[in-house]
Amino acid sequence: MKTNKYFLTLVFALFGIVAFSQTARIKGVILDENNNAVESVTVSTGATSTVTDNTGAYILTIPANETVRVTFTHVSLKKIIVPVQLAPNEEFEFNPVMGNMSEQLTEVTINTQNRKTVEGIINIEPEVVRKIPGANAGIENIIKILGGSGNNELSTAYSVRGGNYDENLVYVNEIEIYRPFLIRSGQQEGLSFTNTDMVENVDFSAGGFQAKYGDKLSSVLDITYRTPIKFGASAEASLLGGSLTVDLVSKNKKWAAMTGVRYRDNSLLVNSQETQTNYRPRYLDVQTNITFTPNTKWTFSFLGNISQNRYHYEPLTRQTNFGTIDEPIALQVYYDGQEKDKYETYFGAFKTTFQVSEKFTLKLITSAYHATEQEYFDIYAGYFLGEVDANIGSETFGDVTFSRGIGEQLNHARNDLDAFIVNAEVKGNHKLSGNTNIDWGFKYSREDIRDRLVEWEVIDSAGFSINPPIVDFPNYQPQVPYTGPLVPYNNVRATNFTTIDRLSGFVQWSKKTKLGESDVWLNAGVRAHNWKVSNDVGADGKNQTTFSPRAQFTIKPNWKRDILFRLSGGLYHQPPTYRELRDSSGTVLPNVKAQQSIHYVLGSDYSFKMWDRPFKLVAEAYYKSLTDVNTYTLENVRIRYRADNDAKAFVSGFDVRLNGQFVPSLNGQYSSSNESWFTFGYMKTEENYNGRGYIPRPTDQRLKFGVLFQDYMPAIPSVKVYINMVYNTGLPGGSPSYADPYVYQSRLRDYRRADVGFSYVLTENNANRPDGHWLKKFKDLSVGFEIFNMFNNQNAITNTWVRDVYTKNQYGIPNYMTTRVFNVKLSARL
Repeated sequence: MKTNKYFLTLVFALFGIVAFSQTARIKGVILDENNNAVESVTVSTGATSTVTDNTGAYILTIPANETVRVTFTHVSLKKIIVPVQLAPNEEFEFNPVMGNMSEQLTEVTINTQNRKTVEGIINIEPEVVRKIPGANAGIENIIKILGGSGNNELSTAYSVRGGNYDENLVYVNEIEIYRPFLIRSGQQEGLSFTNTDMVENVDFSAGGFQAKYGDKLSSVLDITYRTPIKFGASAEASLLGGSLTVDLVSKNKKWAAMTGVRYRDNSLLVNSQETQTNYRPRYLDVQTNITFTPNTKWTFSFLGNISQNRYHYEPLTRQTNFGTIDEPIALQVYYDGQEKDKYETYFGAFKTTFQVSEKFTLKLITSAYHATEQEYFDIYAGYFLGEVDANIGSETFGDVTFSRGIGEQLNHARNDLDAFIVNAEVKGNHKLSGNTNIDWGFKYSREDIRDRLVEWEVIDSAGFSINPPIVDFPNYQPQVPYTGPLVPYNNVRATNFTTIDRLSGFVQWSKKTKLGESDVWLNAGVRAHNWKVSNDVGADGKNQTTFSPRAQFTIKPNWKRDILFRLSGGLYHQPPTYRELRDSSGTVLPNVKAQQSIHYVLGSDYSFKMWDRPFKLVAEAYYKSLTDVNTYTLENVRIRYRADNDAKAFVSGFDVRLNGQFVPSLNGQYSSSNESWFTFGYMKTEENYNGRGYIPRPTDQRLKFGVLFQDYMPAIPSVKVYINMVYNTGLPGGSPSYADPYVYQSRLRDYRRADVGFSYVLTENNANRPDGHWLKKFKDLSVGFEIFNMFNNQNAITNTWVRDVYTKNQYGIPNYMTTRVFNVKLSARL
């Protein structure tokens, strides 16, 4: 109740501020000579700028009662400069037509509009996100290639530079987004939070990010949704599901709303795996983004989301072949039982932006997140581990001819979780003289988690029930009958009512200046985070506080070549979330400390021209030193922590990325949405647990190579081709339950995958069609055909460990991902 009172007091205080408006707005839609909307036009006046979206629309706030020069610039179109003088609060609509340039630009120069390059942020075009194929297409699909990595095409989870899935910040409209808690496999996830049809801008930083971002160790994904300026709609349907998005705008342009509905069915992909199943998933998602702009001073917005995932899984049979050519082995499994999971999420956020003056902006952000998750399963598995007949001429070729081990396994779970998280945040920005900015913010969060964990596993091999090694009962089977109690091999039972109160804040300073003839950008800031864990069951935690100073230095020498150098780093902390507080037994340890990482990132950006088209080469080398590490095991996407902070670790590596338009466009114009990307990375991460020496961490993926390529067929220009290829060296294969991870240091096979998409664009020649033609009603109408895992590679995500009671050996059986799958889709945009 006290929190609600403080929140209401702050809201009324903001509404009570009275200020005389000294600004106005200019808005409109920019077209080219063929009457097509022009995307990525920079509209600027002084230090204020904006960029047109994919509909060519823009809105720019300018000073009132004075004549200002509004400039419209595009990399391949003629620049337009328009003098404008407006009254306070006046809105002026201006729809210019930009003509072609007689010559290309010879140099790309860094200026104040290129803030993202200076900060080391990767900007991803929303159109690229929508076009590039993938089994789980979307922003995360691109992140896995450009800055992160991931070996699970069914999951939207990704790791960045040696971190795990819990170490990444995700924001939508400056509002932090949370991942599900109980998810243990990619096929349970369904839909990512981000609706790509609603996205206007995507920024990603893989390390060394500024203090204004939150407290995580690895990366930041900052997404901005569109604000519609006119009616529009888009729809997509495929064998994997469908989506519908509608844009609405009021007559006075003060109200704008965007609503998207998505449905997904992963049956096509899951049925391609080696386990034969009856699989009935239902993933449904509804999102809305509403904006109200009463005048140039105030902007109010609401972001809402309802997500319901139903996962009904009945495994039937499985056969996995492994071993060597000389000694092939097969695992045959026959299942009985089922799994029924349910994940429901309700999310709402209000955001208010108040332009106090031309140089002072104030924001208030509040959000609430409620998740109910249920994981119920009873699955019996009878398995046969045997030798395979490798004689090509034999009648039993490929069949199991001798069983090395026979066993049974019963898995049971009744896991329930209810999470309610509320946030309230105030942020400010001050523009000072001399190209100086001050940003600050304060945030309060409360996380209320109610969790019941009941999970056990019984293993029986050749008629002998296997006790866990931690149970000390004499067992001399088969010579002497066992008379002790039957104990599950794994048994976890816990009930936790946990509350985490957090108070965090930041302040940062940034400035553009000169060092001789070179341009220099400076940024320095610090974050503070205080939290306390309270338990209804067990003792409360102590009050803990961290401080995280961070800094960036960027210099662009006055050279003929367009190149800049960037040095960034700082001290990064990750205060524990609920999942990090809970150890493998289900017990919440309230005094787990924040993991700590020191980042060192050295990078360069080189912009150049090749084949009369712009290209960019980006290289970054990095090193991270981690202390108070909370070690974990990784099974598919499920992370289980030790919750003891008894390790240290390091990460070192480098990334190289080349992007540009490798294939000339049909009209000869450059567009960033037609760029292709080639990436290469090397990374090594190891941990030292309790002083025992360094071993690879679960995310130690040494080499990574990725390609995002876009092209068209010269003979049929309306047919577009999109290629998404990735090669990652193998991850550590993990270890069996109760085993010493220092003993098991095998690796999974390399991850190799290529997804290809073909799209026939029916509206490609709309500019040459007569008015009234039915295709002219569409901005885009295309029919697509996709091939996932085109070369049908067998990629493994984890190992299943099978125990032979006679030899006491445990075999790591690879769990393979999806095989080759075909998909068709239809996309339309009004």
